[in-house]
Amino acid sequence: MDQVSLASDTSIRPLRIASVNVNGIRAAYKRGMQEWLTDRGIDVLCLQEVRAPGEVLSDLLGDTWHVVHAEAEAKGRAGVAIASRQPFTGTRIGLSDEYFDTSGRWVEADLDLRGSTLTVASAYVHSGDAGTPKQDDKYLFLDAMSLRLQALRASSDYALVVGDLNVGHTERDIRNWKGNLKKAGFLPEERQYFDSFFSQEGGYVDVHRALSGDVDGPYTWWSWRGKAFDNDVGWRIDYHLATKQLSDAAANAVVDRAPSWDTRFSDHAPLVIDYRI
Repeated sequence: MDQVSLASDTSIRPLRIASVNVNGIRAAYKRGMQEWLTDRGIDVLCLQEVRAPGEVLSDLLGDTWHVVHAEAEAKGRAGVAIASRQPFTGTRIGLSDEYFDTSGRWVEADLDLRGSTLTVASAYVHSGDAGTPKQDDKYLFLDAMSLRLQALRASSDYALVVGDLNVGHTERDIRNWKGNLKKAGFLPEERQYFDSFFSQEGGYVDVHRALSGDVDGPYTWWSWRGKAFDNDVGWRIDYHLATKQLSDAAANAVVDRAPSWDTRFSDHAPLVIDYRI
C-alpha cells in the first residue's frame, strides 16, 4: 500500500471513503475484491465501471450496504455506484444534461453528518481518443462536470467528487508523461480543466496530491499488459476532489496497490482517504 498522512485530531473517528474502478464488478469479485472489502473498514464505497445490473451489484455487496447505482443504457458498459453503511438522505443520477442521463457516468448521494450534509459523487469520465468524436464527448462531459462542481460547492456543507477521471493532471501523475503529450488522458486541453477545478475560483482540492506532496504518483492505474504493474509504470487518474473545508479534514490517504500482478482484482487500485468530520 502507498500511504500518506497528516496529523489530525485522533479523537474523532474518521469517515473512510474509497473509490475504485472495478473494471466489471463480477470479474472483480471473482478476482478477490470481496476479501479486500471485508477487512478494510470502508464507510462509503464509490465504484466505476460496474458493468452489471443493479440486482447483481446489490447481491454481491450484500444487505449491509445502502446502494445507489447509475446503470448505463448500453449493456455491459460504464456504470457508477455509491454504497454507504448509513442511509442516504438524497440521491441523484446524471449531470442535469440529457446527453449523459443514461450514460452511467455520474451519481450523487447525500449523507447526514450530525446535522451537516456531505454530498458525494462517483464519476467515470470518458477515456477519449484525441481527434475523434470520443474526445468531443469527453470535453462535453468535462464541461457539464465543471458546472456541477460549482453547484455542489454552493449547495452542500461538504462536497466530494471521486472516481476515475481519466486525466493525469501534471507530469507527476504519469510515469511516461513525455510519451503521452499528444494522447487522450494527458492533452493540454484536458489538463486545463483540472487547473480550473483546483484554482482558487474553482474551489476544489486534489486531496490525494495535497497529502502525498510533490512526488511521482502514487499511481492508481496500470495496464494489464506487459510489465507495467511490476515496474510501476502507471497513471494517477483516480481522484478525490473535495471542497476546502472537507479537504482540511483529510487525515490519511492510501492507494491499496496489490502485492503482485496476479493478485489484482482490477487494473485500478482503490484510493482510500479518511476524513475526520
